[in-house]
Amino acid sequence: MAETTLFTRIINREIPAEIIYEDDLCIVINDISPQAPVHMLVIPRKPIAKLADAGEDDKSLLGHLMWVAGEVARQAGVAESFRLVVNNGLGAGQTVFHLHLHVLADSQADSKSSETFSESNI
Repeated sequence: MAETTLFTRIINREIPAEIIYEDDLCIVINDISPQAPVHMLVIPRKPIAKLADAGEDDKSLLGHLMWVAGEVARQAGVAESFRLVVNNGLGAGQTVFHLHLHVLADSQADSKSSETFSESNI
């Protein structure tokens, strides 16, 4: 039996979290260790360990997660300048093995800062 992840426990309301957005397919929470002023996680309810484990039947779910990332960026006022990151596997920095998308942005949508978005920070 697969281990229940931290994200599954949050989805099941076993662990409290501030849920920014939710629907039948996913939830969005703020990252507890933000790497940018805006750092949200888009998490599918379906427990897929990593992106490379997604099957053909997950294509519409993956598209939905991308749409939700854009929607929460709009709601956060950073739609004009944000970064979307998926870490796939331990070597890529994935620490919770439940697929999730990082939405990262400066708190100022028009900021020219590249330091916030340095690849070494993610």
